[in-house]
Amino acid sequence: MADKQELARIFAEVAVLLELKGENPFKIRAYETAARILEELDGDLEDFVASGRMDATKGIGQALGLKIREFLADGRVKYFEELKAAVPAVLFELVKIPGLGPKKALQLYEKLGVNSIGELEYACRENRLVALPGFGAKTQERILQGIDYVKRFQGQFLLVDAWPLAEKAAAWLEGQPGVDRAAVAGSIRRRKETVKDIDVVVAAADPAAATELVAAMPGVEAVLGRGPTKTSVRLANGMNMDVRAVMPEEFAAALHHFTGSKEHHVGLRGLAKDKGLKINEYGIETAVGERLPVPDEAAFYRMLGLAYIEPELREGLGEIEAAAGGTLPELVTARDIQGVFHVHTTFSDGSATPAEMAAAARERGWGYLGVSDHSRTAVYARGLRLETVAEQRREIERLNAANPDFRLMAAIECDILPDGSLDYPDEVLAEFDFVIASVHSAFRQSEADMTRRIIRAMENRYVGVLGHPTGRILLARDGYGVDLGAVIAAAATTGTVIEINASPYRLDLDWRWCRKAKETGVLLAVNPDAHAPAELDYVRYGVAVARKGWLSAADIVNTRPAAEAMALLRRKRA
Repeated sequence: MADKQELARIFAEVAVLLELKGENPFKIRAYETAARILEELDGDLEDFVASGRMDATKGIGQALGLKIREFLADGRVKYFEELKAAVPAVLFELVKIPGLGPKKALQLYEKLGVNSIGELEYACRENRLVALPGFGAKTQERILQGIDYVKRFQGQFLLVDAWPLAEKAAAWLEGQPGVDRAAVAGSIRRRKETVKDIDVVVAAADPAAATELVAAMPGVEAVLGRGPTKTSVRLANGMNMDVRAVMPEEFAAALHHFTGSKEHHVGLRGLAKDKGLKINEYGIETAVGERLPVPDEAAFYRMLGLAYIEPELREGLGEIEAAAGGTLPELVTARDIQGVFHVHTTFSDGSATPAEMAAAARERGWGYLGVSDHSRTAVYARGLRLETVAEQRREIERLNAANPDFRLMAAIECDILPDGSLDYPDEVLAEFDFVIASVHSAFRQSEADMTRRIIRAMENRYVGVLGHPTGRILLARDGYGVDLGAVIAAAATTGTVIEINASPYRLDLDWRWCRKAKETGVLLAVNPDAHAPAELDYVRYGVAVARKGWLSAADIVNTRPAAEAMALLRRKRA
């Protein structure tokens, strides 16, 4: 039986596609009308046509009637398929965002080069829509709200969307009567860059009563399942959350078990078996079934002859062997960060002045801040013309004179042009305290060409930092093709620092490559790529990447005081 609702959807989408192509408004309205008629149709589509009612229905002309008959015969509408093939797929995705019509979607595609919903979100968070004709700050905010709505229906969520929410859920549960402890587990605790759901472990003398509390938690939209030790719910943002309740004496073992990863657990079980022990979610048992007390996770590892393994490292990538051999690193912490290098201000596409960004950095206890606005080729981001560079430098010098206990560094995020040259000549680059070089265009170059392009830029004596090395935007855009092994080797040879871009929409360099960089002798910098004062807090996500990548404070440039950090960023100039 032909599905009238499916055909209604096709006609509605044809109307959108025609609007994207700038077609006649009357033609667009005809398809919208036909879609509405089919949605409200009583009875079957076949009867509608066979009885002659279709031919007598106002709003269904000859051309539309032929397409309805085509759908009845073939289950498809060729015209729709041809239209869809002729329009960039991203436009059809963009118009699904509430409040974003076809004309504005087309403008974003043509003016900003937006190729996915994720890229659009990133552009909004960098304030790129504010100066776009026909948009502005309010429209940008509405689009962000619409994107949040669309993201509810994706299967994956960014860490930035899940981590704070999980912490709030655990804190709420821990504050309820009868609950001793509550902690976030799962991939969030391991700080994976994207996650599927939230896991929380609760300790309570009455686990069944504790699971009953979950349904009353603020933000719970629906209860998906409930049992004596586990409750599953869907939250208002579309994420699922599992809450597991155990007795207080089982808490440490359960937290460890539900933190994962599977690969980590497989290695531990093999080690336990060799020692005549057995591991499960309730703890460690001897060969005769005697359960050993596990007061905390450190004790759990000690029973297996291992040093404590931080949650971020539990991925089955050699951490068990390192723990057995005493070679685990002392991981960097957020407290180690003394300043950051990559922030944008109102001189380019930021929303705050250098003074406001400096004040926010001081509030966080940092001693320095690198102002690195965009260079001139980044027209979409109001990149700095030469006269603006001089104006900005004067402003930074004034602020430094007024605040001798805090150092503002006059830097630039300089575009790496397609041939590997830089956006300013060397004599201009020499004026900056340091230079971050980043790729912002020509992403479709071959891997070989992109690798040569980036390495050539790093060979410039004034380039202190390679910014977001792969250009990825999580859940939106894969990184461009590049041989990261060759780039890391070149960074070691040239003395270039590689950035861990801490924007939770990038997290680039990926944690899987951080360890390789460390082993090659490359220093890294955790930078927020902040466009507003609150975004300085993105550093927590960059530190999470660094920890997951086995990095210590000594591996991160901005764990050092200003003078020492600056010397490292300028060491190639000597």
